[in-house]
Amino acid sequence: MAKKATNKKDTLPMEEMLWKACDALRGSIEPSEYKHVVLSLIFLKYAGFHFEKRRQEIIAAGQEAFIDNVAFYTAKNVFYLPETARWSYLKENAKQSDIALKVDKALSDIEKENKSLAGALPNNYYSSLGIEAEKLGSLIDKIDGFDSILENDKENDIIGRVYEYFLSKFAIKEGKGKGEFYTPKTIVNLIAEMIEPYEGIIYDPCCGSGGMFVQSLKFVQNHNGNRRNVSVYGQEFTKTTYKLAKMNLAIRGISANLGDYAANTFTDDRHKDLKADFIMANPPFNQKDWRAENQLTDDPRWQGYDTPPTSNANYGWILNMVSKLSSNGVAGFILANGTLSADGTEGAIRRKMIEKGLVEAIVILPRNLFYSTDISVTLWILNANKKARVVKRQGEEIKYRDRENEILFIDMRQMGEPFEKKYVRFSDADIRKVADTYHNWQREGHNETYTDVPEFCKSVSVYGEGGVQEKDFSLVPSKYIEFVNRDETVDYETKMKELQSELSDILRAEAESRADILNVFKSLGYEIKL
Repeated sequence: MAKKATNKKDTLPMEEMLWKACDALRGSIEPSEYKHVVLSLIFLKYAGFHFEKRRQEIIAAGQEAFIDNVAFYTAKNVFYLPETARWSYLKENAKQSDIALKVDKALSDIEKENKSLAGALPNNYYSSLGIEAEKLGSLIDKIDGFDSILENDKENDIIGRVYEYFLSKFAIKEGKGKGEFYTPKTIVNLIAEMIEPYEGIIYDPCCGSGGMFVQSLKFVQNHNGNRRNVSVYGQEFTKTTYKLAKMNLAIRGISANLGDYAANTFTDDRHKDLKADFIMANPPFNQKDWRAENQLTDDPRWQGYDTPPTSNANYGWILNMVSKLSSNGVAGFILANGTLSADGTEGAIRRKMIEKGLVEAIVILPRNLFYSTDISVTLWILNANKKARVVKRQGEEIKYRDRENEILFIDMRQMGEPFEKKYVRFSDADIRKVADTYHNWQREGHNETYTDVPEFCKSVSVYGEGGVQEKDFSLVPSKYIEFVNRDETVDYETKMKELQSELSDILRAEAESRADILNVFKSLGYEIKL
């Protein structure tokens, strides 16, 4: 971003500068609305920037006669803008009392002119918020200075960057409360490198702002694949996030079927008959009351399994994805660690999935990967066909081993590098190491042969001595992966119980001592509360 040498504020990152600018809106709107206010304005700036750039190209080519021909813009993946929807017009009118109405009209007019944006932009949003014209105009002024950022935004990632940053700033109240977790790119890249969605149908049942689709198609491009060989299907419950996803994908020229409207995946499945080759998802963790007690009890998605409990949607999300897998489909998704060992109905569902040979790999991830929660989470890889087979992918013949009754466990908790002071992200080397380990385990003659590595990975049989069945079908990696420094002569479970008992004794003695002291003071006529 261009910066004035004497103005320290202009050296702030774009996202932080926007957050500070939005703070001026406090009192007019809730902070939870900041991202929606800013993202639509950035979209208008983005669209205006590329429109003017394309307009000058048409003029330079001596084709002025086609300067208002929509096809000359859409052919270059540029949105055609009516005069009142151009950024220059909004900038000129930023100080007018009706600027909110003008912004709303601009968004409406752009949507009418560009079919790919149908249902993507907010309707009468700004005028309904009641933002003071002066504050909205000031925000437009801030965003007006982003030309150099847009010029260098080769991956069209501004929308994603701002959304991620704003969600992080408001994560405690909105992210945890609504389960609206932005999936960091580092995790999406790991999933993509492992399941390799080169071609076919990609599905995300809780697609948020569309980040899984964006990164998976970048994977295709980075590996010299053809984006036209990939079809994108998704669903999103929150209306504003659904619109954001459509906007996010339209900017990148990604055609996607997100359903006709925002809807609950469980109660209004917009892709009932879909069979996906690849599923990538980050469902809300431990979602409670996701269905009524007598609702969805006979849903076809649970066929062959118990109905997931109303108290937690984790296995509801899993079975929804299982039902959507094609005969050779692969799914990679993130869930809270408790899902690995949950008992009762959830344990029964997990056991059946393992017995059916669906669970292929379990990768436990480090803490502090997410802005909105610091917990360690797990990447599950499900595979509808773990049997020995030969497939052709991008002209290469790949031989798969028979892993029907085996599961690969990987521990990434000691991996990752510091990111933005208190967060962690995976390096390219981390992702490559895990993806190569997984592919070597899966395939015959893929680079190197697979071997178990203490404190990192272990291939475990479902049945037999030391197998998953023997451990009550638990999928907790630490139950299987070898620890080098562990003294095998020590019974760790008994030792832990002894330590817990000692700690209880210490705490009890401390409490008794404190009570004795209080009694002494009380006998002297002093009432002390601790």
